[in-house]
Order: sequence, then C-alpha cells, then structure tokens
Amino acid sequence: MERSDRLQAWDAAPRPFVTPSLLDCDFSKVGEELDALKRAGVHAVHLDVMDGHFVPNFSYGPQVVKDWRKRTDLPFDTHLMMTNPAEFADRFIDAGSDIILFHIEVMPQPIPLLRQIRGRGCRAGLVLNPPTAVDHVLSFLDEVDSILVMSVMPGFGGQKFQTSVLDKVRTIRERKPTLNISIDGGINKGTAEQAVRAGVTQMVVGSATFRPDGNYKLALDEVMEAALRGLR
Repeated sequence: MERSDRLQAWDAAPRPFVTPSLLDCDFSKVGEELDALKRAGVHAVHLDVMDGHFVPNFSYGPQVVKDWRKRTDLPFDTHLMMTNPAEFADRFIDAGSDIILFHIEVMPQPIPLLRQIRGRGCRAGLVLNPPTAVDHVLSFLDEVDSILVMSVMPGFGGQKFQTSVLDKVRTIRERKPTLNISIDGGINKGTAEQAVRAGVTQMVVGSATFRPDGNYKLALDEVMEAALRGLR
C-alpha cells in the first residue's frame, strides 16, 4: 500500500479514534502485535521515537520503522521526541512514516520543517509538553495537520494524566475547529471521556492497550466507549 492510500485510510477513520503506542508492545514479536492490533480494529499506530537526550529514554530508529513497515499497511503516526528532528525527519519518512510530529520546545520556528515534511507527501504536526504554554503553537495552526498535546512529560509510559492540559485542547479547538488534536499520556477508560469532551479527536493509548490477557479489542473498546460519552 502506498503512503497516499494509508493517509486516505487515516482520513477515513471515524473521530475520535485510538492510536496504540507501540512503545508498550512486545518488541520480540512486533509483527504479531501489529496483526493483533489490526484485527482489533485499529486504524493507525503511534511510534514513540526517543533519542535519550530530549527525553531520558531511548527507543528505536528509522531502520526499525522500515522493518515494521514491511509487516503492516497501518498508518504510522511518528512522534519524534528528539533534540534535532530536522536531521532525522527525512529518514523516518523514507522508512515508511506517514505523519511526523516534532516538539515546539526544540524548534520554536517550525515552519520550514513543517513544510519540508508536507512537501514529502506526509502529514506534519507539532507537539507541546505539559509546561509549555499553548500560545507557542497557536500562530502555526494553519501550517499543521495535527497538534499533539502531551498530558504527561514524554519519555516513559504509565504516567498519570494531567487534567490541566485540557485547557490547551479547548483553546486549540476554539481557534481551529477542524484540526486533528491528539493527546498522549495516561489515556484510558477513566480519562478518555474528559479528553474528548475538551476537543480531542485522537487518543494515543499505550499501557491501557497492551493488557496482560492479550485482549486488545476489549481494551480498545473500553477506551472508545468512554470516549464516545465525551461526545454526548
């Protein structure tokens, strides 16, 4: 499947929707995990790329993403938690990523990189950490396809959701009603409803997806059931 087809599938996904973070999957059998997620009805997956510098953890690089691309046609929503995303964006695009997200904290003037990514036929977006004021991204809303609001400090899974970031979601939603707004950190069946009510359309879900019993469909259905209550 070509990138254009994957992005068409991304656009066709009903909102709100869940993108499981592969950071919490079993890396010894990622191909099987991807198959299981697709059977569970997942529309796309989220890739957490950590450089060990911008965040205090390290995950994987473009070669790993390239290998994963061979195993699935699910869209890859790739979050570059990196000090130097401009140096690596093209490598992750070449590896098969479809959406590239990078942090406003490391690129306060992001327009050149956003346009570079979009010029390669990918979607581009900005990420902001909990301490970062929403004002830092508001002037760039016409240049992005997505904004990812972090509800925890990035780098590790399983952290507690910070409700204070929902004010940022509300502000962005008011400024640009049609924009895809995603949220990452502590999203589960207990927090999805309030996130969607604030204006979130995409929920990155890690530890709440990869439950010990392996029933990913039930895990995702529980999150979606809560999320849909946020639309009422």
